[in-house]
Amino acid sequence: MRKFLLLGIILSAATLLSAQTKEDVIYNPIITGVPSLSISPDAVGGAMGDVGVASKPTLASQFWNSSKYAMMDSKGGLTLSYTPWLRKIVNDVDLVYLAGYYNISEQFGTLSASLRYFSLGNITLRDYNGTELGNAKPYEMSFDLGYSRRLAEYFSMGVALRFVASELNAKTEGYYTGIGFAADVNGYYSRPIEVSSGTSRLGLGFNISNIGSKISYNKGVSSNFMPTNLGIGASYLFPFDAYNRIALNVDLNKLMVPSRRSKYATGFNQSDPATWAMSDKQYSEISVVKGIFTSFSDAPGGFSEELKEISVSTGLEYAYNEQFFVRAGYHGEHIEKGNRQFFSAGAGFKWTAFTLDVGYLIGVSQNNPLDQTLRFTLSFDMDGLKDLMD
Repeated sequence: MRKFLLLGIILSAATLLSAQTKEDVIYNPIITGVPSLSISPDAVGGAMGDVGVASKPTLASQFWNSSKYAMMDSKGGLTLSYTPWLRKIVNDVDLVYLAGYYNISEQFGTLSASLRYFSLGNITLRDYNGTELGNAKPYEMSFDLGYSRRLAEYFSMGVALRFVASELNAKTEGYYTGIGFAADVNGYYSRPIEVSSGTSRLGLGFNISNIGSKISYNKGVSSNFMPTNLGIGASYLFPFDAYNRIALNVDLNKLMVPSRRSKYATGFNQSDPATWAMSDKQYSEISVVKGIFTSFSDAPGGFSEELKEISVSTGLEYAYNEQFFVRAGYHGEHIEKGNRQFFSAGAGFKWTAFTLDVGYLIGVSQNNPLDQTLRFTLSFDMDGLKDLMD
C-alpha cells in the first residue's frame, strides 16, 4: 500500500493550485519529489512575487543565487526566516530557513551555507478501508554548502552542494526515508551605471538549481525527480536622489523535469489525452540527464505548451536611505501548469546590524490555499555588529 502518497497529495497542495475549473483546460502540471525545495523561504524575495535570481544580494541569496554573496559589501552575516505555510487549510505546517555566509577574501572567495526544515505537522495514516495505521510526522529538510567567487570586476559565479532528506511515511515495512544529493550552479553580473541622480545598477543572473539524484521512498522500486530548475533574472536599481531609490526585478523559471503526461509515453496519440500518461515503470526508468534534456520537448501540446511551463515573477522595491523598504510583486503560472497566481507585498526595516522583513501573499484565484501567507525574516550583519560593539 502506498500510504505515503496520502502525504504527498497534501504536500503537492503547496505548489499545485487549481482554484478555477474550465472544461476546455487539460491540466498537466510538472510533479516532482521534495517540492518544498521550490518554496521561496525569505520575506524579501517572497514579498516581490518570488524574485531573487538577479536582484540586489541579500543574506538569503543561497536559495536564489549563491554567486551573489561574492558581491556583498559586508564581511558576513546570518539570516533566519519563518513561514507558517497553508494556514487556510492546516495550522501545523511550517517552513524554517537559516542561511549565512562569510567572505574569506577577494582572492579566496566566499563560503555560504543554509539549512531548511519543512514540517508537515502530525498526520494520521489510514489504509484504503479507513483503518487507522498510526501517526506520522512527515518532514522535508535540506542542508547545503556553497562557494562563490568574483571572477571579474562585475561578474561572479558560485556552486552549492546539497543534502536532502524526505520523510513521508510512518516507517512502515517497505518504505524508507528518501535521501538525495543535488547541486546548484549560478552566475551574477552587476554593473554600476552613472545617471544624473546618482549611480544606478544593472543586474543579470542565472541559477540552475537542484541538479542531482532522484529520490525514492522504497529503495529504488520507484523514484521521483527533484525540482531541478532553470532560473534567469534581470534587475535595475535606480536612485532618485541620495536617499530614495527603487529597484525593478523580473525572473523567469522553468522546471527541468520530465512530465508524467508526455508525448514520449508508450502508445501516445496527441488527439487522445488518455494515452498521454506514462506508466510508473517508464517514468522511473528515465535518467536524470535524459530528464533534463527531454523536459524542453516532451509536452504533449508541443512548443506552445512548453512555453506555458515558464513562470514569471516581477517585483518592485522602494528604499529610503537603505533603512526602510516597501516591496510589492506578482507571480504568474499558467493554469494548466499549476495556476500559482498571486500578488505579494511587504516591508522591511534596518537598524545598524539588524534587519526585520515581513512579506504577505495575496491569492488571485478564489480559495487559493496560499492566500494570506506571511513570511518573517530576521537578519544580522557582521560588519554592523562590529560597528555596534565599537
